[in-house]
Amino acid sequence: MGMASRSIGLTEIGEALKKAKSRWYSLHMAAASHAIAQRIPLVDFILEVRDARIPLSSHYQLLSNFPPSSLRRIIVMNKTDLANRSQLKEWTKYFEQQNCISYGVNSHNKENVKEFLNFLQAQVRELKRTGHSGHATTMMIIGIPNVGKSALANSLHQLGRISAAEKGKLKHATVTPHPGETKNISSLKIGSHPNIYLLDTPGILPPQIHDSEVCSKLALTGAIENLVGEKELARYFLAIFNTSDGYKKWERLSTHGNDKSFTGQDVEGSSGSKLDMKQRRQYPSDHTQDFMVNRVRQTLLESISCLDGNVQNEKDLEELIEAQFTALREAFLVSSEPGNDSQTKISAKLLNLYRTGRLGHYTLDPLPL
Repeated sequence: MGMASRSIGLTEIGEALKKAKSRWYSLHMAAASHAIAQRIPLVDFILEVRDARIPLSSHYQLLSNFPPSSLRRIIVMNKTDLANRSQLKEWTKYFEQQNCISYGVNSHNKENVKEFLNFLQAQVRELKRTGHSGHATTMMIIGIPNVGKSALANSLHQLGRISAAEKGKLKHATVTPHPGETKNISSLKIGSHPNIYLLDTPGILPPQIHDSEVCSKLALTGAIENLVGEKELARYFLAIFNTSDGYKKWERLSTHGNDKSFTGQDVEGSSGSKLDMKQRRQYPSDHTQDFMVNRVRQTLLESISCLDGNVQNEKDLEELIEAQFTALREAFLVSSEPGNDSQTKISAKLLNLYRTGRLGHYTLDPLPL
């Protein structure tokens, strides 16, 4: 990430979070922090779930209160489907060099979660082999809000129960799109022979975060919500997007004669475009439809191609982002009538496409030097 992309949007986001102070640290977070801290020394394994897009910025600060030698910690990089694949491999190597066990997972991919469960069971067997004397093994899954802890816990529970051929009512951890919604610590069985229990916990942020860039990344990925305006976050994303090279794979679309869209479907005018045309008629302004995503990608690509300047120059980058907002209004079919806050609507749609991986895969944290 270049210097220009780091500065665009950071000032506004930093100021917004300064005004908010520690409003993200609610009373239930404080109570949960105390309860989790009491249990950490009592469990056999700690599964620290981080967002694979921000493997450092999403670290769980509460763990710094415990000596590393006192914990059997596994760093779980979730949402690998949204991160840059090659950079994810570099992060795995980095954690290995730091003598940390790490594992990349996509909690919505059943096969991926199954492999992760096998990995955890192997860790437990190794623990038993070295003389661990308990009948059951306990693991605690921890992390900041919205890194997918509860979704992962539920997937592990379902797979563990099926593999053990156990009957009975499934016990679900609460999963919501809003950070900090898991209120209590709950126990889920994820394995038998040996018995493995997983404690699912609420997402916890530290009372204060002094680094404005870390705050910005947490807000962009959704760990901190409702404290920063969507327009500021969208500008921050566009700065990252414009100074990365992820869009270069889209350049083939600017050549005529290619009748395939970004998703591999036929585009309008080709023999297989009936489904696409039907979607256009039924969902003309739904930004999640493939044809709309393609239009947005094409718009962003063309705006960069037309830039008469350098994206590493902050002034040129500011001008490019303003031009992109103007072009995206048409791409998203957002009205520019007076009283209609078109920039907020554009920003919300753009952020949704980024957060669901429709505009590329980004790892926002650089590897430490």
